[in-house]
Formats: sequence, C-alpha cells, structure tokens
Amino acid sequence: MGGLIVKPRARIFHGHDWVYGTEVKKVFGDPQPGDVISLKDFKDRPLGSAIYNPNSQIVARRFSRRKQELDVDFFRRRLERAHAYRERIGLTGGPDVYRVVWSESDGLPGVVVDRYGEQWTFQTHTLGMDRVKDALVQAIRDLFQPEVIVERNEGSGRTAEGLEPVTQVHLGQPRRELLWFDGVALTSDPAGGQKTGLYIDQIDNYKHVAAFAAGRRVLDCFTNQGGFALHCAKAGAREVTAVDVSAPALEAARQNAQAAGLEVRFEEHNAFDKLKHDQSAGEQYDLIVLDPPSFTRSRANLGEALRGYKEIHLRALRMLEPGGLLASFSCSHHVDRATYLQMLVDASVDAKRGLRLRTVLGQRADHPVIPGIPETDYLHGLIVEVIPAW
Repeated sequence: MGGLIVKPRARIFHGHDWVYGTEVKKVFGDPQPGDVISLKDFKDRPLGSAIYNPNSQIVARRFSRRKQELDVDFFRRRLERAHAYRERIGLTGGPDVYRVVWSESDGLPGVVVDRYGEQWTFQTHTLGMDRVKDALVQAIRDLFQPEVIVERNEGSGRTAEGLEPVTQVHLGQPRRELLWFDGVALTSDPAGGQKTGLYIDQIDNYKHVAAFAAGRRVLDCFTNQGGFALHCAKAGAREVTAVDVSAPALEAARQNAQAAGLEVRFEEHNAFDKLKHDQSAGEQYDLIVLDPPSFTRSRANLGEALRGYKEIHLRALRMLEPGGLLASFSCSHHVDRATYLQMLVDASVDAKRGLRLRTVLGQRADHPVIPGIPETDYLHGLIVEVIPAW
C-alpha cells in the first residue's frame, strides 16, 4: 500500500478528512488512481486510510483512522452504523423515506444511499468508491433485502473524479410510486426522477414553510414536484402558484396535487422570467418561496452565483408588502450561511424592504453535519418577514 505524507497545518489536522494536492509533502510507494492508500503526518505517524485520486484537486479522502480495506464487511459495518443513527433519531418509520448514507458524514466519502420504501438508490461520486460499488450493493442486499437497487450516478461531482455518468439497475424492477407526507403525495421515481428520486433533504422544510401559509397568496418558484406548493395548499393558503422550467417535473407535480385533492396553479416558466414579469405587472404575494438548484459547482463562480441569488431575491422582495414572507433556500456548499444572509440583506436594501428573521432552516437530520467538514452543511434556509419602515 502506497501513501502520502501530509504537510503541517493541513486541514486534516483540524477535523477535516480531505487532503488537497497542495497539502501533500511526499508520495511514497506507487499508488494508482482509485487505490486505498495510507496517510502519514510529517513525523511519519499514521493518520489512517484514504481513497486516492491524483487527478482531482482533492487527492485523498480519508475514510478510516486505521488501516482498512474497502470490502463487503467494511460496507456492512458502515451501513449498519449509519442506519442505526437514523433509527435513533426516528426517521425509519413510515413512510420509510430517508438518506441512509450521506458521504463523509457517515465515513463513506462520495457515497450516497437513499431509501424509498423497498426501493433503494445509490451514488458513488469518488473514483475509489466507484471501483468497489459491487461490494456496496452486496452489503445493501445482505443487510436490508430491498426489492430494488438503482445506481443513479449522473451527478456533476463525478466529473472532477474523471468518472462518466451511469444509470443502472442492480436489482429488481424500478417503479414510480406515490409517497405520502403529512397528507401530501410526492412521486418517487428511482430510475428517472431528480437526483436519487426526490429531494429528501427538504421534506421537513415543506411543513415548516407551510405553517405560515394559511390565508396567504403563495408563489413557489423552482417548485420541481411541488413540495412547498402542495404543503401550502394543504395548510389553507388562499391561492398557490407553482413555477418550474421542467415539463416532466410539473407533470409529476400535477399528479401529486390530483392524488391529494389539492388545488394549485402550475406554470411552466423560467423562474427568473416569471419573477421579472410578475414584478413588472405589479403582482403582490403574501408568501414567496425560492428554492433554486445550486447556482455554482465551484468556488470560482461564487460571485456570479451570488449575483443570480440577489436578482431573484430583489424581485421577490419587491412583490411583498409589510407582513409578507419570503422563504429562501440555497443548496450550494460554496455559499455559507453568513454569505447567504448578507446577500439577502443587500437585496433588501436595494428593494427598500426592512426584514425580520422568523426562522432558520437547514437540511433534514438524515443529512448529518460534521462541524470539521463544512461541506457537509450545504442547505441553508431562511424565512424572513417584510416589516414597515420605522
């Protein structure tokens, strides 16, 4: 087993599990891309085992603090530990929809495993884990006996690791099905839906936002399957309009609404254009939801992303009068919570709207945050109220 000697003051000495190329003092042995390697500090003391990819900026990702191979027994142990945590926090009861493994947060760098009842999906975003995905699949089968296992490896994160997109059925026959949350139906489509089926990380936030919806006129931008819109309608909103650029997503949203007997107006538009049009037309809403996809996949594009965020928030705020509410979300780990809040403040200044912070939201508890690995804390949500000028 080859390995790396890590420079002093590297982030791995401060709670992180990544090693960047600039933090490598020396390579020893002859490690190949995708290999399991050993890590050592500058005094030759062991730091654990990692997966190696010299073609990525992150050349090593530690997965154990001891010598360890990636085999079926290893994956069984990590899956058992991850699942036991979800049981302790009460996420394994009906419907059985939750993230079973969240990458570094569960000691499996680049691995995501989601459960949708008896249908399971997984992603392997790192070369080292992708090479041993058959062992991961076997461990899932051994422990949980699912009916379906689907590989959903289309994420852009694979590009940095030199991996091609892959969608593959490893077990059973995937099927679309309705899953119910607080009286609202959402569609699970393990082989063809967004991400690995639906947006599990937002499930709890749907009801948190809907708690403010009764009697209000609601605009839900980037609605996808209609999670926020449908929960707001269920909570007694006076009127709900939901907007998305994706026709298939809106069709799923319409079917969800019909299944739950809820009335929502669905519009196929680019949300930027919808906000611009409605603001110019003098439309007013009581609650606006902004839940866009990530505007940046790299820190190099952070400035451009913040300009995009500011534009949609500026337009939304101009359509809210005092007492109106804005529910805003960012799912990019490159935009930390403080930066996102400052963007919102800047937009409010330009919109001439005072704001009061009502609620701070984040990702569901099945996406645990590791404080030493800030990238695990990626979903930032804010509910703010427009207040009158003093």
